[in-house]
Amino acid sequence: MSSTLSRATAGQRRQAAAVLDDLTTVLALGGVTLPTLEVDWAGGRLTCEYLLHVTARPVDLLRIVDLLRKGLRYERLTYDD
Repeated sequence: MSSTLSRATAGQRRQAAAVLDDLTTVLALGGVTLPTLEVDWAGGRLTCEYLLHVTARPVDLLRIVDLLRKGLRYERLTYDD
């Protein structure tokens, strides 16, 4: 990657790494460990879009859906109009 491109995408790389850390931490707190959760660094260098790749068993995805539903329900209950 050229240094100009590297400088231009530095923020995107930092964001991808931070999201990966945050997501891994939150899922671990919810009792979910995924077999694969990683940033596609190679693809990002080619496209300038850093994607996260997730591989999960259906039971893990069901747990994630359950956590999201509970979080949404809590948000609705505590949201002040």
